[in-house]
Amino acid sequence: MGDTLLSGKTSFKARALLVGSRLELRALEEADSLALTPLTIEVEGGIAVLYRYGAVVLFGVDPLHEAVILNRLSTLISAPFAHPEVEEVTVRVSQEGREGMRGSTVFISVVDVERIQVIADILAKSAVLAQYEAKVGQNIERIEPLATDLERHGRIGGNAKEMLRHIGTMLLSEYVMVGRVSIPEKPEVLWETPSLQGFYNRLEDEFEILERHTALERKLKLISITAETLLDVMNNRHAIRLEWYIIILIVAELLLSLYDLFLR
Repeated sequence: MGDTLLSGKTSFKARALLVGSRLELRALEEADSLALTPLTIEVEGGIAVLYRYGAVVLFGVDPLHEAVILNRLSTLISAPFAHPEVEEVTVRVSQEGREGMRGSTVFISVVDVERIQVIADILAKSAVLAQYEAKVGQNIERIEPLATDLERHGRIGGNAKEMLRHIGTMLLSEYVMVGRVSIPEKPEVLWETPSLQGFYNRLEDEFEILERHTALERKLKLISITAETLLDVMNNRHAIRLEWYIIILIVAELLLSLYDLFLR
């Protein structure tokens, strides 16, 4: 199979696109495929590796065919992203040196499904991390002014509650997405082909997959704690204000009673 995959090309592009929050692959799984976990199929000009969490990784596919493939997949994409996150490398077949990354090129000794899946796993995870690193950065920018207002002025702006709700919704989706991808887990292909473990580890290190995942989790946790703290401050302030309203009403009622008692 290694001789026929990608028509014997010795150099080609590998391109991962995070196209949406989910891909419905059941219909495609019934068609002919090179592998099922993850779904790996031959497409116009190359190979596609498809992930349920919304990533499409294309090997040896030119831009024209890429557009055709993505258009064909469009009905299977849930919550499509307007601007898909992209990770791209050049893959080169070479018998010299060990398999791994040199510069921006991934070197492999042979083109086979297993190596394609290893590269696809790394590129897809890197695309997911890049997407949510950007989103978490945006959330930090939104929440920072609220924390600064509280520190400097002892109060939070009037639209803070709505903004915090929005941040909470975003956080939930980010937790769900990052959790669904299972970034720290090794792909199933390594259980079947343990000899590729070293190749996988080298790519994982090159793209800093585990380090980025750890940093992302820390940032998500920090934003969550900060948002909860700000909400607690707001809720406590409202509770104190409500208590004062009740006290004022009681005093007013008492004064009215005294007025009725002594002046009438």
